[in-house]
Amino acid sequence: MSQRRVIAVGAPAPSDSQDSAPPVIELDGLGVRFGRRQILTDLRSRMSGRAIGLLGPNGSGKTTLIHTLLGFHAPSSGTARIFGRDIRTEARAVRERIGYMPENESFIAGMTAVGLVRYMAELSGLPPRAATERAHEALFYVGLGEARYRKVETFSLGMKQLVKLAQAIVHAPKLLFLDEPTNGLDPPARQRMIRLIREIREGGIARIILSSHLLRDVEECCEEVVILKEGRLVTYANLEEERRGNRRFLLIEMRGDHATFADAIGRLGCEYALQPDPRKIKVVLPPQIEIRDLYTIAAEQRVQIRRLDYRRDSLQDIFMKAMETSHGGV
Repeated sequence: MSQRRVIAVGAPAPSDSQDSAPPVIELDGLGVRFGRRQILTDLRSRMSGRAIGLLGPNGSGKTTLIHTLLGFHAPSSGTARIFGRDIRTEARAVRERIGYMPENESFIAGMTAVGLVRYMAELSGLPPRAATERAHEALFYVGLGEARYRKVETFSLGMKQLVKLAQAIVHAPKLLFLDEPTNGLDPPARQRMIRLIREIREGGIARIILSSHLLRDVEECCEEVVILKEGRLVTYANLEEERRGNRRFLLIEMRGDHATFADAIGRLGCEYALQPDPRKIKVVLPPQIEIRDLYTIAAEQRVQIRRLDYRRDSLQDIFMKAMETSHGGV
């Protein structure tokens, strides 16, 4: 059995063609209250990326948001729609289109990997024969083909995470919720998981919502990011657009006529500030200018760039700015 056959796992059902248009998720004033405690407050956003990262400190409401979208909690106000289907009134249609890889283990004792994944496929609505075939395909895809007849309790942590991923994709979901998929994994196992997530994204197998406390995971896998703080949505950003929009700051140390060099890069479109140390200059690099352009000018001006410290805003910068933001929607 070929490992690549799992692409069939992500093939959309014929009735799903009308759902291909964005948004993947639409939050429409969504609020969730447990007793007297307000957990989520007036969440509003339209999410349309292939892979969306969900970030926030502990207690920010990430898990509650996922569980509400999955139908585990009823909204106390507002609603949300997944591929245009309302989680309040079309819960069954929503569940048919989603897969869920939970953070915590919930395996059934004594079951083999293929037995468990097949059982989960049947619970998702597949007939027994199709469920069996899909279970084998999913386990081969995640790299557990040779171990699929072993009992899950004998697996390492990394293998158990792969079983959870296999059961989440076995029924061909259109949207995949991944809750802390790399939690506790060693570096090689983490890289394998990240590679699989990116392959699912790039192959169009499913849209992805990735919740993680590791900014690196989100930065490597996601195109967009949602940041929650104290139950409110404080940032929803396209990471590539955000990075392109950020100003890039350089501190250049050189040897030669720095005033002439500064004048030349100013004509190029760079903002700059001469420093008390005549060997150094601070430069703001616009999006259309690349580092190589500065070296070209340096060569023309017979200036030698001895050192260049280059910094572009990262997801960590975006996250820290969001944590400093006052309450408010996006």
